[in-house]
Amino acid sequence: MKRLTLFLPLVLALAVGLFLAAGIGKDPTELESALIGKPVPEFSLENLREPDQTLDQSLFHGQVSLLNVWAEWCPACWDEHEDLMWLANEKGVRIIGLNYKDQRENAFRFLGRLGDPYQTIIFDPRGSLGFDLGVYGAPETFVIDAEGIVRYRHVGVVNERVWEEILLPVINRAEGNS
Repeated sequence: MKRLTLFLPLVLALAVGLFLAAGIGKDPTELESALIGKPVPEFSLENLREPDQTLDQSLFHGQVSLLNVWAEWCPACWDEHEDLMWLANEKGVRIIGLNYKDQRENAFRFLGRLGDPYQTIIFDPRGSLGFDLGVYGAPETFVIDAEGIVRYRHVGVVNERVWEEILLPVINRAEGNS
C-alpha cells in the first residue's frame, strides 16, 4: 500500500499535465457556441437611441448582419471601434450593436466621441440578451444570416485581419456568394 501512495503524486501530475496540454494551441477567440446554426434568441429590449421603441429578434430578418456586443467600459471595444466605423462606412456592412451592461449616458458619450457605426443599437443594461447569446464579455461579434440564424461567433476585437480572414468569408457563405 505504501508503494502505491508513492506513485500518487506522479499520477496526479500526469493527469494535470494531460489536462493542460489539451488546451495548448487552441485559439481563445474561437469559443464554441451552442447557438451556431440556431435562431437568435427571442428578446424584447429597448432601442438605445429611441427608448420608446422595442426591438426583437425580427430585427435580424431580411439581411445578413454583424451583431457587435460592446460597452463604454470595455477597453477592447475602444480599440476595435475605428475598424467598425471603416466596415460600416467604407464596406457598407450592416452592424447592429448590442450595448451590453452599460449605462445609456456612457454609451452616448462613447458614440459621440468615436462615431456611430451601428444601424440600430439594442440596449441590454442587465445583460439578458448577452446571457442568452452566451456572451463572456465584450467585445464579441456574431454573424447573423438573413433568416436570423447565428452563423459565427468571434470573441475579441474585430480588425481588418479578422474581417478579411474570418468574418468576410462567413458573410459571403451566409449570402450565398461562395
